[in-house]
Amino acid sequence: MNTHTFKGGVHPPEYKEPTEDSPLQPAFPSTKTVSIPVTQGGAPNQPVVAVGDTVVRGQKIAASDAYMSVPVHSSVSGTVKKIENRLTAGNYDCPCIVIACNDSDATDFMPPLDPFSCTKDEALKRVRDAGIVGMGGAAFPTHVKLNPPAGKIIDCVLINAAECEPYLTVDFRTMLESPEKVIDGTAIIMHITQAQSGIIVLEDNKASVIPQLTEAIEKAGYGEKIGISLCKTKYPQGGEKSIITAAVGREIPAGGLPCDIGCIIHNVGTAKAISEAFREGKPLIDRTVTVSGGACATPKNLVVPVGTLAGDLIPEQIELKEGVKKITVGGPMMGFAMQSADFPIQKNTNGVLFLTDKETSLYEEGPCINCGRCVKVCPCRLVPVMMSKSLQASDLHNAVRYGLPDCTECGSCAWICPAHIKLVQRFRAGKQLLRAEKAKQAAKSTQGGN
Repeated sequence: MNTHTFKGGVHPPEYKEPTEDSPLQPAFPSTKTVSIPVTQGGAPNQPVVAVGDTVVRGQKIAASDAYMSVPVHSSVSGTVKKIENRLTAGNYDCPCIVIACNDSDATDFMPPLDPFSCTKDEALKRVRDAGIVGMGGAAFPTHVKLNPPAGKIIDCVLINAAECEPYLTVDFRTMLESPEKVIDGTAIIMHITQAQSGIIVLEDNKASVIPQLTEAIEKAGYGEKIGISLCKTKYPQGGEKSIITAAVGREIPAGGLPCDIGCIIHNVGTAKAISEAFREGKPLIDRTVTVSGGACATPKNLVVPVGTLAGDLIPEQIELKEGVKKITVGGPMMGFAMQSADFPIQKNTNGVLFLTDKETSLYEEGPCINCGRCVKVCPCRLVPVMMSKSLQASDLHNAVRYGLPDCTECGSCAWICPAHIKLVQRFRAGKQLLRAEKAKQAAKSTQGGN
């Protein structure tokens, strides 16, 4: 099988060996308590339960009428003890529903629904009612992605199985252990979007899973509709722009989306969750997560209830070594450093890393030497060095001209920079300024119209 790739990118150490042979295994917080963020993707939700209420696994506990919202469900059966702000991924204090488990096996799942005989509206409603968001990290509401704007014709569904972030292996294990659900979810996505073809896109360091996927495809009768594309192992192969270029040779226009060029991309875990939502009526209440890093003595892949505090897995499930220098939620390239392990694992949490001093880049910034390496590796073909200099000079207009809105914050430029300039942090701050500026202009326009 030929391998494909994209222009740019970097080759950080993979660090997948500690967990790639570790089966997905269930784990439960030692405190028997979960802290479930009220909003986990999309528009803000409001609690629909109160302190003192008894809830069961799968019951809706937070929701909103906004189209861009997805409901949140209880991942355990128990009693609502608190509704309060708590630390979440990204070091934000957000409203969380704290539930103490009562060891009941009761569930409140939806009835199964045949995805191929129901209407499109019924299918989209099922995906939304199941609380499914993108599980690759962005947490974008899946029902919205499955319903592109009028006039956008989808001909190809890509299942992002690249898992290009170092350390992370949960997508790989999901394909090995549940290939039939991944393929079923892919077929459901194709049916909803009326796409004629589906492609499972792998990096070549995961070629060992091809036999399992091929068997699942043939067994389900999708041999002529669903294929496998093997891409070179390179970061950020899993970025939507990179994966589309490598797999189908198309390019997303500046400011555009995959649906603009006939594609829709979903993560492996999302495809599996979609299958479970229809076949089992199960909402998205469990999360597969890789726990690894040089300071982790027991690296493994776990399946935990959404809302489990990472710290509540220590030391019963996770043993740490001395010398934890950094805790990261997500992968080391695009993840967030956390001040402690007392944060909840959410729907889009794919990894928790405990890193040593040798695995972190705690360097002081030096002056830019204009070497151009960041330009060479940028998978979006932007000019990071000039974006950075423009932002330093408070020239937002020029930063936009050099590509700031199209930056995916993959971190390739920061990883290759010999001066250790914190480019991604600078670009994130620049985007915040840009959003504030647009909001200010919109407000002025509205006032002028009145």
